[in-house]
Amino acid sequence: MKAKKIIKQSFIYLFLICGALMMVFPFLWMILSAFKNHAEIIQFPPKIFPSEFSFKNFIKAFSMAPFGKYFFNSVIVMIASVVCTTITTILGAFAFSRLKFPGREIIFSALLSLMMIPFEMLIITNYTTIVKMGLYNTLPALVLPFVSSIFYTYILKNFFDTVPDNLYNSARIDGATNWKYLWRILVPMAKPSLYTIILLNALASWNSFMWPLYITSDSTSRTLPYGLQVFTTEAGSYPELLMAASTVIVLPMIILFIFARKYIVSGVSRGGLKG
Repeated sequence: MKAKKIIKQSFIYLFLICGALMMVFPFLWMILSAFKNHAEIIQFPPKIFPSEFSFKNFIKAFSMAPFGKYFFNSVIVMIASVVCTTITTILGAFAFSRLKFPGREIIFSALLSLMMIPFEMLIITNYTTIVKMGLYNTLPALVLPFVSSIFYTYILKNFFDTVPDNLYNSARIDGATNWKYLWRILVPMAKPSLYTIILLNALASWNSFMWPLYITSDSTSRTLPYGLQVFTTEAGSYPELLMAASTVIVLPMIILFIFARKYIVSGVSRGGLKG
Protein backbone atom coordinates (compact mmCIF):
# COMPACT_ATOMS: atom_id res chain seq x y z
CA MET A 1 0.00 0.00 0.00
CA LYS A 2 2.85 2.37 0.83
CA ALA A 3 4.54 1.66 -2.51
CA LYS A 4 1.27 2.33 -4.37
CA LYS A 5 0.85 5.62 -2.51
CA ILE A 6 4.39 6.70 -3.43
CA ILE A 7 3.83 5.81 -7.09
CA LYS A 8 0.51 7.68 -7.12
CA GLN A 9 2.06 10.77 -5.57
CA SER A 10 4.97 10.59 -8.03
CA PHE A 11 2.57 10.62 -10.99
CA ILE A 12 0.67 13.53 -9.46
CA TYR A 13 3.84 15.57 -8.94
CA LEU A 14 5.05 14.67 -12.44
CA PHE A 15 1.75 15.83 -13.91
CA LEU A 16 1.89 19.09 -11.93
CA ILE A 17 5.51 19.72 -12.97
CA CYS A 18 4.65 19.17 -16.64
CA GLY A 19 1.67 21.51 -16.34
CA ALA A 20 3.80 24.14 -14.63
CA LEU A 21 6.45 23.93 -17.36
CA MET A 22 3.80 24.31 -20.06
CA MET A 23 2.48 27.44 -18.31
CA VAL A 24 5.88 29.01 -17.61
CA PHE A 25 7.71 28.23 -20.85
CA PRO A 26 5.90 30.82 -23.06
CA PHE A 27 6.78 33.59 -20.60
CA LEU A 28 10.37 32.35 -20.33
CA TRP A 29 10.64 32.21 -24.13
CA MET A 30 9.29 35.76 -24.43
CA ILE A 31 11.78 37.14 -21.90
CA LEU A 32 14.77 35.34 -23.42
CA SER A 33 13.74 36.34 -26.95
CA ALA A 34 13.73 39.98 -25.88
CA PHE A 35 17.52 39.76 -25.58
CA LYS A 36 18.14 37.98 -28.92
CA ASN A 37 19.16 39.63 -32.15
CA HIS A 38 17.11 39.28 -35.32
CA ALA A 39 19.10 36.33 -36.68
CA GLU A 40 18.82 34.34 -33.45
CA ILE A 41 15.09 34.80 -33.05
CA ILE A 42 14.24 33.54 -36.55
CA GLN A 43 16.77 30.74 -36.83
CA PHE A 44 15.71 27.08 -37.05
CA PRO A 45 16.02 24.99 -35.02
CA PRO A 46 15.22 27.66 -32.48
CA LYS A 47 17.82 28.81 -30.00
CA ILE A 48 16.59 29.12 -26.45
CA PHE A 49 19.28 31.31 -24.91
CA PRO A 50 20.70 34.42 -26.61
CA SER A 51 24.41 34.62 -27.37
CA GLU A 52 24.60 37.72 -25.17
CA PHE A 53 22.17 39.54 -22.91
CA SER A 54 21.86 43.01 -24.40
CA PHE A 55 19.27 45.71 -23.79
CA LYS A 56 19.49 47.00 -27.38
CA ASN A 57 16.03 45.69 -28.24
CA PHE A 58 14.48 47.52 -25.30
CA ILE A 59 16.23 50.76 -26.21
CA LYS A 60 15.20 50.49 -29.86
CA ALA A 61 11.59 49.60 -28.99
CA PHE A 62 11.31 52.60 -26.66
CA SER A 63 12.76 54.85 -29.37
CA MET A 64 10.20 53.65 -31.95
CA ALA A 65 7.14 54.11 -29.68
CA PRO A 66 6.48 56.17 -26.52
CA PHE A 67 6.35 53.19 -24.18
CA GLY A 68 7.45 55.42 -21.33
CA LYS A 69 4.25 57.44 -21.77
CA TYR A 70 2.20 54.26 -22.10
CA PHE A 71 3.76 52.90 -18.91
CA PHE A 72 3.01 56.13 -17.02
CA ASN A 73 -0.61 56.11 -18.23
CA SER A 74 -1.04 52.47 -17.19
CA VAL A 75 0.32 53.16 -13.71
CA ILE A 76 -1.93 56.21 -13.22
CA VAL A 77 -5.02 54.37 -14.45
CA MET A 78 -4.23 51.31 -12.33
CA ILE A 79 -3.71 53.33 -9.13
CA ALA A 80 -6.85 55.42 -9.67
CA SER A 81 -8.93 52.35 -10.47
CA VAL A 82 -7.64 50.42 -7.45
CA VAL A 83 -8.22 53.31 -5.02
CA CYS A 84 -11.73 54.09 -6.27
CA THR A 85 -12.80 50.45 -6.48
CA THR A 86 -11.44 49.63 -3.02
CA ILE A 87 -13.31 52.53 -1.40
CA THR A 88 -16.64 51.82 -3.12
CA THR A 89 -16.27 48.10 -2.41
CA ILE A 90 -15.68 48.66 1.31
CA LEU A 91 -18.64 51.03 1.61
CA GLY A 92 -20.95 48.84 -0.46
CA ALA A 93 -20.02 45.63 1.35
CA PHE A 94 -20.55 47.25 4.74
CA ALA A 95 -23.94 48.62 3.72
CA PHE A 96 -25.21 45.27 2.48
CA SER A 97 -23.69 43.36 5.38
CA ARG A 98 -24.47 45.49 8.44
CA LEU A 99 -26.95 48.25 7.64
CA LYS A 100 -30.63 47.37 7.84
CA PHE A 101 -32.73 49.08 5.19
CA PRO A 102 -35.86 48.09 3.22
CA GLY A 103 -35.21 45.94 0.17
CA ARG A 104 -31.59 45.22 1.04
CA GLU A 105 -31.66 41.58 -0.04
CA ILE A 106 -33.64 42.36 -3.20
CA ILE A 107 -31.24 45.12 -4.23
CA PHE A 108 -28.19 42.95 -3.60
CA SER A 109 -29.70 40.04 -5.53
CA ALA A 110 -30.47 42.38 -8.41
CA LEU A 111 -26.86 43.61 -8.39
CA LEU A 112 -25.57 40.04 -8.41
CA SER A 113 -27.76 39.27 -11.41
CA LEU A 114 -26.02 42.09 -13.30
CA MET A 115 -22.81 40.04 -13.16
CA MET A 116 -24.30 37.88 -15.92
CA ILE A 117 -24.19 40.83 -18.32
CA PRO A 118 -20.83 40.87 -20.17
CA PHE A 119 -18.92 44.12 -20.32
CA GLU A 120 -19.05 44.05 -24.14
CA MET A 121 -22.80 44.74 -24.00
CA LEU A 122 -22.19 47.94 -22.05
CA ILE A 123 -19.49 49.40 -24.28
CA ILE A 124 -21.84 51.46 -26.46
CA THR A 125 -23.64 52.93 -23.44
CA ASN A 126 -20.39 53.69 -21.62
CA TYR A 127 -18.84 55.15 -24.76
CA THR A 128 -21.82 57.45 -25.34
CA THR A 129 -21.74 58.59 -21.71
CA ILE A 130 -18.02 59.34 -21.77
CA VAL A 131 -18.30 61.32 -25.02
CA LYS A 132 -21.21 63.38 -23.68
CA MET A 133 -19.15 64.17 -20.58
CA GLY A 134 -16.36 65.48 -22.81
CA LEU A 135 -13.84 62.93 -21.50
CA TYR A 136 -13.03 61.14 -24.74
CA ASN A 137 -9.31 60.38 -25.09
CA THR A 138 -8.54 61.26 -21.47
CA LEU A 139 -7.24 59.21 -18.55
CA PRO A 140 -10.41 59.70 -16.43
CA ALA A 141 -12.37 57.99 -19.21
CA LEU A 142 -10.28 54.87 -18.63
CA VAL A 143 -11.14 54.82 -14.92
CA LEU A 144 -14.78 55.91 -14.56
CA PRO A 145 -16.48 52.72 -15.84
CA PHE A 146 -14.48 50.67 -13.32
CA VAL A 147 -14.83 52.64 -10.07
CA SER A 148 -17.03 49.91 -8.58
CA SER A 149 -17.37 46.15 -8.85
CA ILE A 150 -20.22 43.88 -7.84
CA PHE A 151 -17.88 40.88 -7.75
CA TYR A 152 -15.44 42.50 -5.32
CA THR A 153 -18.33 43.76 -3.20
CA TYR A 154 -19.65 40.21 -3.04
CA ILE A 155 -16.27 38.87 -1.86
CA LEU A 156 -15.93 41.49 0.88
CA LYS A 157 -19.56 41.25 1.99
CA ASN A 158 -19.15 37.51 2.52
CA PHE A 159 -16.21 38.19 4.81
CA PHE A 160 -18.07 40.91 6.71
CA ASP A 161 -20.93 38.45 7.22
CA THR A 162 -18.56 36.11 9.07
CA VAL A 163 -17.86 38.75 11.74
CA PRO A 164 -20.18 38.14 14.72
CA ASP A 165 -23.00 40.62 15.25
CA ASN A 166 -22.01 40.79 18.92
CA LEU A 167 -18.85 42.63 17.94
CA TYR A 168 -20.86 45.22 16.04
CA ASN A 169 -23.39 45.60 18.85
CA SER A 170 -20.61 45.97 21.46
CA ALA A 171 -18.91 48.66 19.40
CA ARG A 172 -22.15 50.54 19.03
CA ILE A 173 -22.83 50.34 22.77
CA ASP A 174 -19.35 51.73 23.45
CA GLY A 175 -20.21 54.75 21.34
CA ALA A 176 -18.56 53.84 18.07
CA THR A 177 -20.30 55.11 14.97
CA ASN A 178 -20.77 52.94 11.90
CA TRP A 179 -17.94 54.88 10.27
CA LYS A 180 -15.50 54.18 13.12
CA TYR A 181 -16.56 50.55 13.38
CA LEU A 182 -15.97 50.07 9.67
CA TRP A 183 -12.50 51.62 9.43
CA ARG A 184 -11.10 50.72 12.86
CA ILE A 185 -12.43 47.17 13.24
CA LEU A 186 -13.81 45.64 10.06
CA VAL A 187 -11.25 46.93 7.56
CA PRO A 188 -8.19 45.75 9.59
CA MET A 189 -9.85 42.35 10.01
CA ALA A 190 -10.58 42.13 6.28
CA LYS A 191 -7.00 42.67 5.10
CA PRO A 192 -6.71 39.26 3.34
CA SER A 193 -9.86 39.89 1.31
CA LEU A 194 -8.82 43.47 0.61
CA TYR A 195 -5.42 42.29 -0.62
CA THR A 196 -7.21 39.98 -3.02
CA ILE A 197 -9.47 42.75 -4.30
CA ILE A 198 -6.59 45.17 -4.76
CA LEU A 199 -4.38 42.66 -6.55
CA LEU A 200 -7.08 41.30 -8.87
CA ASN A 201 -8.21 44.81 -9.69
CA ALA A 202 -4.63 45.89 -10.40
CA LEU A 203 -4.15 42.94 -12.76
CA ALA A 204 -7.43 43.62 -14.57
CA SER A 205 -6.70 47.33 -14.93
CA TRP A 206 -3.13 46.76 -16.14
CA ASN A 207 -4.21 44.22 -18.77
CA SER A 208 -7.29 46.11 -19.98
CA PHE A 209 -7.32 46.36 -23.76
CA MET A 210 -10.81 46.61 -25.25
CA TRP A 211 -11.98 49.74 -23.43
CA PRO A 212 -8.79 51.77 -24.11
CA LEU A 213 -9.09 50.67 -27.75
CA TYR A 214 -12.48 52.38 -28.05
CA ILE A 215 -11.99 55.41 -25.84
CA THR A 216 -8.49 56.61 -26.84
CA SER A 217 -7.32 57.84 -30.22
CA ASP A 218 -3.68 58.87 -29.82
CA SER A 219 -0.58 58.20 -27.74
CA THR A 220 -1.40 60.79 -25.07
CA SER A 221 -3.88 58.45 -23.34
CA ARG A 222 -2.91 55.00 -24.55
CA THR A 223 -2.03 52.32 -22.02
CA LEU A 224 0.55 49.58 -22.49
CA PRO A 225 -1.67 46.78 -23.92
CA TYR A 226 -3.21 49.07 -26.55
CA GLY A 227 0.18 50.67 -27.21
CA LEU A 228 1.64 47.22 -27.84
CA GLN A 229 -1.11 46.44 -30.36
CA VAL A 230 -0.31 49.64 -32.26
CA PHE A 231 3.40 48.88 -32.06
CA THR A 232 2.75 45.41 -33.52
CA THR A 233 1.78 46.96 -36.86
CA GLU A 234 4.80 49.26 -36.75
CA ALA A 235 7.37 46.59 -35.88
CA GLY A 236 5.76 43.50 -37.38
CA SER A 237 8.97 42.43 -39.14
CA TYR A 238 11.04 42.74 -35.95
CA PRO A 239 9.79 40.05 -33.54
CA GLU A 240 12.69 40.73 -31.15
CA LEU A 241 11.35 44.26 -30.60
CA LEU A 242 7.85 42.89 -30.00
CA MET A 243 9.25 40.49 -27.42
CA ALA A 244 11.06 43.33 -25.67
CA ALA A 245 7.92 45.49 -25.58
CA SER A 246 5.80 42.55 -24.39
CA THR A 247 8.28 41.85 -21.59
CA VAL A 248 7.96 45.43 -20.35
CA ILE A 249 4.19 44.97 -20.16
CA VAL A 250 3.98 41.47 -18.68
CA LEU A 251 6.95 41.29 -16.32
CA PRO A 252 5.63 43.73 -13.65
CA MET A 253 2.40 41.74 -13.32
CA ILE A 254 4.27 38.42 -13.22
CA ILE A 255 6.43 39.70 -10.37
CA LEU A 256 3.37 41.07 -8.56
CA PHE A 257 1.52 37.78 -8.89
CA ILE A 258 4.50 35.70 -7.72
CA PHE A 259 4.84 37.69 -4.50
CA ALA A 260 1.10 38.10 -3.90
CA ARG A 261 -0.36 34.75 -4.93
CA LYS A 262 -0.79 33.55 -1.35
CA TYR A 263 -2.85 36.65 -0.52
CA ILE A 264 -5.11 36.01 -3.52
CA VAL A 265 -5.79 32.41 -2.50
CA SER A 266 -6.26 33.34 1.16
CA GLY A 267 -8.56 36.25 0.39
CA VAL A 268 -10.78 34.35 -2.03
CA SER A 269 -11.14 31.41 0.37
CA ARG A 270 -12.00 33.72 3.28
CA GLY A 271 -14.46 35.51 1.06
CA GLY A 272 -16.60 32.42 0.93
CA LEU A 273 -15.79 31.31 -2.62
CA LYS A 274 -14.31 27.92 -1.80
CA GLY A 275 -15.68 25.04 -3.83
